[in-house]
Amino acid sequence: MQNSDEALIIAGRRFASRLMLGTGKYPDHATMQAAHEASGVDMVTVAVRRVDLTGKSGPGILEHIDRQRIALLPNTAGCYTADDAVRTARLGREALGTEWVKLEVLGDERTLLPDVGPTLEAARTLVAEGFKVLVYTSDDPIAARRFAELGVSAVMPAGSPIGSGLGVLNAVNLRLILEAVSLPVILDAGVGTASDVTLAMELGVDGILLNTAVAQAREPVRMARAMAAACSAGRDAFLAGRIGKKLYGSASSPLDGHFAEAPRRGK
Repeated sequence: MQNSDEALIIAGRRFASRLMLGTGKYPDHATMQAAHEASGVDMVTVAVRRVDLTGKSGPGILEHIDRQRIALLPNTAGCYTADDAVRTARLGREALGTEWVKLEVLGDERTLLPDVGPTLEAARTLVAEGFKVLVYTSDDPIAARRFAELGVSAVMPAGSPIGSGLGVLNAVNLRLILEAVSLPVILDAGVGTASDVTLAMELGVDGILLNTAVAQAREPVRMARAMAAACSAGRDAFLAGRIGKKLYGSASSPLDGHFAEAPRRGK
């Protein structure tokens, strides 16, 4: 967790935006491109197994991403074993020219929840091969700590199942993960609307990766702008420090004739 106004830094790389978007499920590539531009993201994730890397089918997703401004994060979506995920990551490295990878090893086709054991196995191999691994995992703080010990570049706990729109189901576990690791924590999966993003950022996560909530919104470009604003607002609220919760009311205009001491900058 990064407790400062500084830009998000992952594996030594600086990102101006703490929001990341995906590239699937949009009505068309032009809408995807417009959503990326409206959100101001500088990293998007691409499913290696679902992209035509040959170019034989004509202009596709890659041709609609400004790679001078937006970094690609290949992912191993659709993999259910450690070996399959490692092979897919290697393919992404060769085809897209990057050692960055979002590692996913799923355990169930219905829920799309991560299978932590094989994910740990794949992460160990990829880190040893020099990959910058951002790992999709459960919201288990023990698992997050084990990934951090392996040397991954970021942990990406699920807020709720992929594409569910349920938001953050276990805020307590997210807070425990933030205490358990010192590397970036990126909320991944389950976001439904802007308030979900704000809540996660207020908890102290370093960034948000989402896709379906924008791609399948009634107006994807407008929702992309909303997500970017929510991400910034949540980060500001986290850094500002919320007031404590109380059982009873406390007058906002005291009658004793004294002003409360204004907080000084930097405190």
